[in-house]
Amino acid sequence: MQNDPVLSIENLSKIADSHSADLDIPVAAFDIGGTPFDFNSNPELMGVINLSADSWYRESVCLTKENAMERGFTLREQGAALVDLGAESSLLDASRADETLQKSRLIPVVSELSSRDVLVSVETYLPSVAQACLEAGAKVLNITGPKHAAKLYELAAAHEAAVIICHVQGANVREVSELQLGDDPVRVMFEFFERETDAAAKAGVSRILIDPGLGFYYTNLQDSNQRVSYQMRVFLNTFRLRRLGWPVCHALPHAFEYFKEEVRCAEPFFAVLAALGKTSLFRTHEVPRTRAVLETMGVWGS
Repeated sequence: MQNDPVLSIENLSKIADSHSADLDIPVAAFDIGGTPFDFNSNPELMGVINLSADSWYRESVCLTKENAMERGFTLREQGAALVDLGAESSLLDASRADETLQKSRLIPVVSELSSRDVLVSVETYLPSVAQACLEAGAKVLNITGPKHAAKLYELAAAHEAAVIICHVQGANVREVSELQLGDDPVRVMFEFFERETDAAAKAGVSRILIDPGLGFYYTNLQDSNQRVSYQMRVFLNTFRLRRLGWPVCHALPHAFEYFKEEVRCAEPFFAVLAALGKTSLFRTHEVPRTRAVLETMGVWGS
């Protein structure tokens, strides 16, 4: 990366000049659970609660309903418009959580947070888990795998919920191998999202966000230089996906190999790149730090 810096004024200028027609394309605005979101005028933050002990981001791990509730309220007070719950870690070597285990972890927290006016998103690729969580009050399905997408779109439409469609090459985030993107990763993602957003809309979903899936653990992106360079390029080119008409959600990655003991600074750093790429929703474990970055850049609360 040092020999070919992705983040430079020259590279930023080149990207903007090459795709200038995409810079100011508006994206859809809609309500989620009755709360309006105008993604063209102001980005939003989505905080994270991990209900699995295998999740590596220790600050977000909550192993009791009480701890999850406390963190959910804290995230809301810190500025998170949405709170994303996950019951299974996406790490390659993490234990798998079946439907029964995921429901037992998710439903009590979804129900309690939703009843206290917290907008809840649930990360899953399993229809039965999605249905149970929607019935418990979740307003967003964060879909981490295309295998059962058609059923998940039907469920979201029936509950008037939003969906976040993640770019996943594989049945789901736990069943991936090598990431194939060619010379232009955005072009490949565009084709995937065009197909999936069309399917979601035809199923009756009117609230859609798309997520390039930069934090997923593909086997050919284990080298830190290659992975972070790829992530940075996608962040800066995210605005090209606006041609689809839907807002983009980014799950901010960590780059532990570079940040080491300062790893909690990684997501705020990547938030800069995501904001330059006109990201609409920032999924982050570090809500106050990321909010401060966006405020400093002048893209929060405008």
